[in-house]
Amino acid sequence: MLSLNTAWVWVMPVIYKIDAARKLIHTTCSRPLTFTEVIEHFRTLKEDPACTGHLDVLLDVSEADALPVSSQLGPVSAELDAVRAKVQFGRCAIIATRDAMFGMMRMFEVVAEPYFRAIRVFRRAADAQSWLDSLPTDEDSER
Repeated sequence: MLSLNTAWVWVMPVIYKIDAARKLIHTTCSRPLTFTEVIEHFRTLKEDPACTGHLDVLLDVSEADALPVSSQLGPVSAELDAVRAKVQFGRCAIIATRDAMFGMMRMFEVVAEPYFRAIRVFRRAADAQSWLDSLPTDEDSER
């Protein structure tokens, strides 16, 4: 919690919304962000009853202040694996506008590739959304 001119503001560094109609998890990471909060996000997803079936992911890390270090990618991958016990991930579009974060997310792309049908990192939100919209959904490809 931060105090801004006597008003209290709750800081939520990882927020997500599951859009059931679009079959999409939209996650936004902002500052201040810690590794513990990232891990807790995956554990929250695992317990969320709406997080089931086939879902695509739109992950926006443009406002995150903390760069992950390479040693954290393995534990994140393990948490992804635990979530997959109840949900099958389709595509994952990652938005990373800063150079350093873009590079780390490209490393994450390689580590997380087995958990998604397709995964890609973008610098612009519009490009990420266009990519998600342009690919057939899992349901389309099963027909």
